[in-house]
Amino acid sequence: MSTQDRVELLQGTLDLLILRTLVFGPVHGHAIAKAIEQGSDDVLQVEQGSLYPALHRLIKRGWIAAEAGISENNRRAKFYRLTAKGRKQLQVETTKWEKLARAIARILNPAGEEGRP
Repeated sequence: MSTQDRVELLQGTLDLLILRTLVFGPVHGHAIAKAIEQGSDDVLQVEQGSLYPALHRLIKRGWIAAEAGISENNRRAKFYRLTAKGRKQLQVETTKWEKLARAIARILNPAGEEGRP
């Protein structure tokens, strides 16, 4: 996929995707970015300049926690995990996102206009 086919993430969207990625267990930052990119078929690009500020923001809110560990290539890394508060927030954020997506879909595809550009 070419770089121009990739999509920039809105701040709240990145937070939601990070929380969702951590449902499966503790992961280091680089692996979070890769999981989001692979899960989106490489449409979503997560830049380090966005990822790490988002991780710090989520730690401050108490939605995730960080622990030192060793990555799969034997390097020291911070591993991030979802907290109980983060699990609850993931449900809230998912509901908000789904509501937003439905609203945008209604505007992009008004009833009776299917098939029109």
